[in-house]
Amino acid sequence: MNGHGTRDDPHAQARAARQLPLLLHSLSVFREVFEILYAHHRIDTVVEVGVESGRASGVYAELGASAVYCVDPAPPEQTRAALAENDALHLVEGRSPDVLPDLPVADLYVLDGDHNYATVRAELAWVLTGAPDAVVVLHDVLWPCSRRDQYYLPSRLAPQDRRPATSEGPTVWHDGVSRAGFVGLGSFTAARDAGGERNGVLTAVEDALAEVGGRQLAIIPAVFGLGVVTRDGALLDALAPYRDSALLSTMENNRIALYTRLLHMQFEAAAHAREADAMAETIAGQRREIEHLRERVADLSAAHDELCRRTEVLRGALGERAPTLAERIQRRR
Repeated sequence: MNGHGTRDDPHAQARAARQLPLLLHSLSVFREVFEILYAHHRIDTVVEVGVESGRASGVYAELGASAVYCVDPAPPEQTRAALAENDALHLVEGRSPDVLPDLPVADLYVLDGDHNYATVRAELAWVLTGAPDAVVVLHDVLWPCSRRDQYYLPSRLAPQDRRPATSEGPTVWHDGVSRAGFVGLGSFTAARDAGGERNGVLTAVEDALAEVGGRQLAIIPAVFGLGVVTRDGALLDALAPYRDSALLSTMENNRIALYTRLLHMQFEAAAHAREADAMAETIAGQRREIEHLRERVADLSAAHDELCRRTEVLRGALGERAPTLAERIQRRR
C-alpha cells in the first residue's frame, strides 16, 4: 500500500507528513540510496562519524552490516540507550580524526560530524589512504556548509583551523549572515564569510580528492546534500538518477528557501512579542501610576473636605457668620 491515500482513507498522506520533523536532516531518509550502495558492495563493517539519535546507525545494520562503529565525542544519554539496544552498534567516544586509525578498516564510512574544512579534511586524509577500497558517504556537502565552515561548541579545533566565526547564521535570502538566519542557538557557530580556500565541507572533499586521485564524487541534491565518494563506475551509474535530478535540486532549493523564510518570520514574531511585552509592561506601569494618582487625588479630596468641615465647626463655635453686602457697606460709612 502506498502513502498517497485512498478513497476510503484520503488523509494517509497528511498523517505521514505530520509525523516528519519540520526540517528533515537525518541520514535515515536516504535509506534507498544506501540500499543501492549495499547492492553494489559487500558492506560488513561501517564506521559512522556523528551519530545523531542512532536511527541511521540502525539502518546500516538492517541493510546487512554486522558491525557499525558509531563515533561521537559527546553522545547524549538518549543516543547511548538507543545504541545499546542493538548488538551490532558499537559506541566509540572521541574525536573522529583521533579514533579512526584505531578502528577496524571499514567497507563504508559515513561522515556526518563537525561540518568544517579542517575536520572533514582530516577524516578524509585517513580514510582515503587507510581504507582505499571503501565507499565514503558525506552529509552536508550543499548549503549551508558546502562553502562555509560550521563549528560545534565547544570547538576542539586549533585556532589556526578555525575561521572568524559568528553566532549569526546564513540565509538564502541574501549572501551574508543574520540573527534571523540558520543559527545554532548556542550549539554551533558559522564562519563569518563564505567561500575562498579551506572553507566548507565540499571544499574539503574537493581538495582531498584532488590530492589522492582515482575517485569521483556524486552529489545527491537533497536534505543538505549527500556526497558519495567511490571509484566504482557501476555505482556511480546507479546513482545517476539521483545525482542528475533537476527535480531533487529544485525541491531542495525550495525547501531551504521556505525554511529560512520561516526562520525569518519566527525571528520577527519573537521581536514583535518582545516589543509587545515591553509595551504591556509600560502600560501596566502607567496604570499603576494612574491608580496611585487616583488614590492621591482621593486622599487630597478627603483632606479638603475635612478642612472645610473643621472650618465650619470653628465658625459655628465663634458665632461667626458671613456679613451681608449691606452690612459691609454700613460698616464702611
